[in-house]
Amino acid sequence: MFFKTIDRYIFRELLKIFLISIFAITMILYLDKFLFLAEMIVNRGVSFMEMMMMMVYISPAFLAITIPMAVLMASVVTFNQFSAHNEWVAMKSCNWSFMELMRPVLFFSLFAYFLANIVMFWALPWGNQSYKVLMYDIIRNRANIDIQPNVFNRDFKNLILLVKERHQNSQLKGVFIADTSNAEAPQIITSERGVIFSNPKTLKIQLKLNNGTIHELSNERGDYQILNFDRYDINLSLPDTEGLEKEALVGNRELSLSKIKEKIEDMEKKGLPTSGPKVELSKKFSIPFTCLLFAFLGAPLGIKSSRSGKSGSFGVTVAVIMVYYVGLIVTQNLGRVGEIHAYTSVWIPNIILTGVVIYVLYKMQKDLPFKFIESSIDFLITIIEFCKNLFGKTRPIRKIKGTRKPIRPSLEGIDRLRKVSNPKKQD
Repeated sequence: MFFKTIDRYIFRELLKIFLISIFAITMILYLDKFLFLAEMIVNRGVSFMEMMMMMVYISPAFLAITIPMAVLMASVVTFNQFSAHNEWVAMKSCNWSFMELMRPVLFFSLFAYFLANIVMFWALPWGNQSYKVLMYDIIRNRANIDIQPNVFNRDFKNLILLVKERHQNSQLKGVFIADTSNAEAPQIITSERGVIFSNPKTLKIQLKLNNGTIHELSNERGDYQILNFDRYDINLSLPDTEGLEKEALVGNRELSLSKIKEKIEDMEKKGLPTSGPKVELSKKFSIPFTCLLFAFLGAPLGIKSSRSGKSGSFGVTVAVIMVYYVGLIVTQNLGRVGEIHAYTSVWIPNIILTGVVIYVLYKMQKDLPFKFIESSIDFLITIIEFCKNLFGKTRPIRKIKGTRKPIRPSLEGIDRLRKVSNPKKQD
């Protein structure tokens, strides 16, 4: 049988913690978006279905971050519990080597690796583009709805708009505009006719005016001039349009593989620096690869941090994630400014992490102590326990009279693995 009972058991535990971690970490990242979503509902009348679609479109950007985190969390927590419940001792007593027990971890890491690739190469560009289109529709509909005849409209940034008539096809008549975008030279624009024009490709909304006059006061309000025009276009910008554009997650990271390659080629033809797009292109491959490394690193860390329980495993996970992502941010920024090679910049943390993983796996396979990592974990656990004692509630200690029974180690893990302790009979 290809998968042993113990392999299925470990894989099932890893997958369970992995799914729980993805949901929990993604919800934490959504906390930053809930205020924005609430503002969209109140100020723009966004429906519940539109809000749900916005959350779906934003999710790939979060999953690109949370999948590697969840892989590390699943590996650390799972093996932490194995060691805490003496299941790891039972596994070793059945003459299974460390690398044999890592076989389900390998399949789990490959599963996470392919899932991360789907997110990076397909879901992320799709979600970003769909989100931009949805935001564009909301802005366009808001612009069309709020323009009422004979009512001053102050919704547009640096513009006060007044129209005498408005038809259903977005045709406006008797347009009056006060433009204060340039505080030193404010303008008054009047026009006989105007039409609201939207361009889905550029995601811009324009007001096209015909047969009008521009009154401009400039030179410290000393010069006054009048300009007549046959055609004049004004970009309509709502007060929070810039915020919406930032929320749309526009950037090299959200482009598809073919689009980012086309952008690099186009920038090279124009003689522009291409470090930024190249860094993001390389990140599409390096981030999923991190799942393979985190899965194998988490198992030894979980085993060594078992004495502090779940809090210790969580603290170790957070520490590793912080160190890795700080290193990734530093190297990718150096790659973008051209200090180091763009393609290899984001692979530097993975290269260092690969060396650490090989070192740890070798030590675990040979049952050799690695003092530096153990001392680092012990130091981190000491800090966690200190914080727990400092901020936790103190409970009174009660003395219990009676005979003192000897303390025995928990056999729960051994009992749970009794059925799989003899792999030859089971498989």
